[in-house]
Formats: sequence, structure tokens, C-alpha cells
Amino acid sequence: MKSKWILFACLIAVPCSTLAQDFAAAEAYSVKMGGMAFLAKVDGKIVRETYSNGGDKNIPQKIYSGTKAFWSLTALVAAEEGLLKLDEPVANTIPEWADDKTKSKIVIRDLLNFTSGLSPMPELHENDHPNRTAAALKARSLAQPGERFFYGPASLQVFHEVLARKLKKKTPTRFLEREVLSPLGLGSQRYLPDGKGVPLLAAGWLQTARQWSGMGRVILEKGEPVLDEDDRFFAEAMKGGKANEAYAFGFWNNHAAESKRSREIDVETMMERKLIAQSWKNICLSKIAPADLVACIGSYGQRLYVVPSKKLVIVRLGKGGDFKDAPFLKALFGEKK
Repeated sequence: MKSKWILFACLIAVPCSTLAQDFAAAEAYSVKMGGMAFLAKVDGKIVRETYSNGGDKNIPQKIYSGTKAFWSLTALVAAEEGLLKLDEPVANTIPEWADDKTKSKIVIRDLLNFTSGLSPMPELHENDHPNRTAAALKARSLAQPGERFFYGPASLQVFHEVLARKLKKKTPTRFLEREVLSPLGLGSQRYLPDGKGVPLLAAGWLQTARQWSGMGRVILEKGEPVLDEDDRFFAEAMKGGKANEAYAFGFWNNHAAESKRSREIDVETMMERKLIAQSWKNICLSKIAPADLVACIGSYGQRLYVVPSKKLVIVRLGKGGDFKDAPFLKALFGEKK
């Protein structure tokens, strides 16, 4: 099927031909790997937008784990408003954990960074799960808090319960919609509620390329328009954690790209390994891409890339295929950092 092209003139103070060549190469790789949407923005302006393989600018696609960043922003808003502290023990709000020697050490930051040590419990992704909260609160501790990176829905479902108890009369979903989605011009999302009406925080949303690019604006503007001008809380999302310095609050970073010790990995491939075989030390998404690159990574090649130093936002949506970050970013940035 031939691509449907929607192209926009380059309105930026750099040679348009250079950017077009880089974008064209990245897009060609994306399409070859089942890409349905390719959107590039520079300084807030669309400079390239194409749809292929049945994609369309008005057809939303599943962003899978791209959902996580929106809920993590919700946590940062709650911290900014004083509803919670990122380093407070979860047991302060979940007294059921107070007498557990391991769970009592877990802080809210651990839940959002997947360093709680809790079993990931991928079964919580099931659309017809009867009670995600009850199951997540009973999750087994597989490691001490802060020591290991276990990526999965259990920790986020516990965070939902923490926020629900702190909000009391409001629901986390309403808080999300008012404080995060509304400032981004977004409405209610596909929440995949369980038998108790509790949403799945780890995945589930559908967005168009243009809609998801709004998260890119948040990154470029250091949290605005969702967080206040003081970027102290947004900086937490860019830090990375001890167990995985390349991940925090729903965002993957490329900080290690400039280190001689760094290892270029494919995140989705690493996730397919058993927990004991996963290795997250000294990793980067691409040694060629700029070190300030930030990404939201969803299953089956759903990607949002942001490079603040270039004021660049890229959205790539697809339908499976063998998409990998490293070759895509190599096509985009060539051999230069």
C-alpha cells in the first residue's frame, strides 16, 4: 500500500534539506517495520507527517506503556500540590504494609520507578481482572526496595490505591483528567477498568500521533503546562534510579550514551527475558543519538522521542514488526551525536 503523505514546509533556522534527509531515512525504516504514523515537530511546528500501512492522522493507536508517563505526571502534580511526598513510605497510607519488614521500606518513588521489589504481576493487564488493587497489595516481594528494576503493573496499581486514599472524596481518574489531561487538551481515555472500576495504569490508552506529541511538549517545557514553572518536580522524572539509571516516572533517558561503559540495548527485547536475566546497568537506547534524548516506549514499536537540545519531538506508531530503537535513531541522526 502506498503511503499517504502530509508534508509541511520547514520553518526552522536550520537547513531544511538536512532535516528532510534524516527524517526520510528514519521514516523509511519505520514503514519497513510496520510503521503506521511518523510525526516530527521542531520548536512546536510540524515539519513532517506521514501515514502508511493503514494509518491515518484521525485514527488513534494503542500506545501501550506510553500510558505510564501520564499517570507518573499525575503523581508529580500530587507531589507539587502537597498531597504526597515522593520519598514517604507507602505504609504511611497503606497501613496493611506497616508490619511487613520489606514492604514497609517501600517509598512512593519506588512504585513509580519500578524499584519497589514487588513481583511485576503481568496478569494484572487482563481486561477482565476482578480486583487489581487487592492482588497488587498482596504482591510478593522479590527484592529489597531500590535494589532491582521489575517493570510491570503491580507497583502502579499500588500507587493508584495510595493516591485514592489520599484524595479521599475524589478519584485518581478525575484528578488525572483535571490536572493532566485537560491542560494538554485531552479528554477521557481508555482506562480498562477492573471488576471494581479501577483503571489499569500500565497501559491501555489510544492516541493519535498528534495527541501523543503533546507529551513531547511537556518534556521540552520541563513539565508545563501540567506542572508549574518551577521545574523541581519535573526534574525527578529525568533523573533515573539506582537500579536503572535510564528510567524514571514513565520516561526512558539516553544519558549513558556518552559513557565508554554504556551498553546499547533494545528495551522491548530485554523485557522478554526472565527477570533474573534482565540487566539494566549502564544502558542507553542509542550511542549515536544525543544524550539528552528522552523516550516513552510502548510495546510493538510505539514510540515518543524528545530531544530538548534540538527542540525535536518524534512520534512513531506501528502495528508490530521488528522495530528497534537503535537502527531507527541511527537513521535519524546518522553517525553524529
